[in-house]
Amino acid sequence: MHSAFAKSIKRLGVVCAALAAFSAPAWAWEPTKNVEFIVPAGTGGGADQMARVLQGIIQKHSLMKQSLVVINKSGGAGAEGFLDMKSSVGNPHKIIITLSNLFTTPLATGVPFKWDDLTPVAMLALDEFILWVNAKAPYDDVKGYLAALKAAPAGESFKMGGTGSKQEDQIITAAIEQSTGAKFIYVPYKGGGDVAAQLVGGHITSSVNNPIEAVSQWRAGELKPLCVFDTQKLTYKEPIAGGKSWSDIPTCKSGGLDIEYLMLRGIFMAPRVTQDQVDYYIDLFKKVRETPEWKDFMEKGAFNTTMLTGAEYKAWLGKAADTHRSLMEKAGFIAK
Repeated sequence: MHSAFAKSIKRLGVVCAALAAFSAPAWAWEPTKNVEFIVPAGTGGGADQMARVLQGIIQKHSLMKQSLVVINKSGGAGAEGFLDMKSSVGNPHKIIITLSNLFTTPLATGVPFKWDDLTPVAMLALDEFILWVNAKAPYDDVKGYLAALKAAPAGESFKMGGTGSKQEDQIITAAIEQSTGAKFIYVPYKGGGDVAAQLVGGHITSSVNNPIEAVSQWRAGELKPLCVFDTQKLTYKEPIAGGKSWSDIPTCKSGGLDIEYLMLRGIFMAPRVTQDQVDYYIDLFKKVRETPEWKDFMEKGAFNTTMLTGAEYKAWLGKAADTHRSLMEKAGFIAK
């Protein structure tokens, strides 16, 4: 009888342990109310598009019990969003998607913010930059573009459209000027969607939009890509327009424009949140990256799909900050 009683107790213990494991929360912390998802840029651009794709995937697959609410705070070249996050000390119900204005905005404006004021969570991807022109342009490659740029009569400068001033688009524009000796009229817009629309309308000569910001216009036969600002060609081979895929776009270097630039698409939290809270969001975005919708989005936007977290992410951020300072010093974009 003693043995039977012991076995019953043992079985009960196993059942209780199983029930406890089943009912225990998966994480030491998880959101208890809606989470604000700050976009320090305008609507229609790459960061805004990515934020809304993330929001949709998380909702569709019920990856988070609470709602993720996208809020655009583009004022001051994104400073509005960054300062909001900086002041939200210890608030785990607010995250921000970053682009390179994480580095450029403080340098260009002198706003009291730097990347390590926030808590790094994860690099989700790196975004490419492509030199785009109107589909009616008389050249089909970067060599023809550069020839036309250099041959342009005085007073008829090429107009380069970009998102914001003294940010990544204008940094690349300045790098082209330094490389070629040519001069552009740089025309800033609120978002990548506006830039693409202005290029379609012929109001600017070219842009350096991200793939996702101009792919629909390429597919529609309104714009055409000349080169990608990377050391190697893109790997995506699915045809987009006219039988051409992302992998058919040559590097700018191969056409005589030796410039490389990749942009961060990363997630940060407010200062002084806990590691448990950071770990929750790392796991959330790892789950997002496994969904077919995310993989499709990565392919359509021709993203570099590198993900970094922890010490590796912080090390990358430190190097990227140094690189941007160097680029902006050469362009004369540092606030005095």
